[in-house]
Amino acid sequence: MQMLGRQRVSGGGKAAPRDLMERVRAGLPYSALESLMRTLSLTREEASASLSVPARTLARRKREHKLSAEESDRLFRLARVAARATEVLGKTESAAKWLRAPNRALGGAAPLSVLDTDPGAQEVEQILGRIEWGVFS
Repeated sequence: MQMLGRQRVSGGGKAAPRDLMERVRAGLPYSALESLMRTLSLTREEASASLSVPARTLARRKREHKLSAEESDRLFRLARVAARATEVLGKTESAAKWLRAPNRALGGAAPLSVLDTDPGAQEVEQILGRIEWGVFS
């Protein structure tokens, strides 16, 4: 939640899972995407590819100040994986660098490039779990 700008997404407090589901379904504010982009130093192109949303659509969402439910779900997934990477690697900067680096366990693909699908995100989370436990990944 912190990566998405807790105040904007949860209303400031700790949000229950059901509340989060409803907020994602209703569409997260565009500012949540901007917060994550700032935190991870993502370019608009990286964000567009990671969310599997064309850049023109993101520009339209910026004018509308709101993402669709599907875009919000992908953004939440990206933030969840980024938060996990930060937890495992210790610093946001380290996580952002790791997410962009080619990864042998992903066949040379960068973790960020596979987060556009849930199976890709699950694979990245498994790799982070192995790193956390000291297993070569």
